[in-house]
Amino acid sequence: FTKCCQETGLLMVVKCRQENTALKDCLVGYYSDPLFYEECKTEYLKQREEYRATGIKKKRQKLSSNV
Repeated sequence: FTKCCQETGLLMVVKCRQENTALKDCLVGYYSDPLFYEECKTEYLKQREEYRATGIKKKRQKLSSNV
């Protein structure tokens, strides 16, 4: 989806519909997966606990694009 938008510019609304639909379907799959939710929640709580103990924010991971 990102690659399509970068290549298309302002016409992305029209030309990248198929990629946008695929992206939405993928995200909905993750959002509705209870195991993934629990994994994210555990990671968040671990980071929050670290921050509360040290007062030092951890830099966010930059996720690589699968494009």
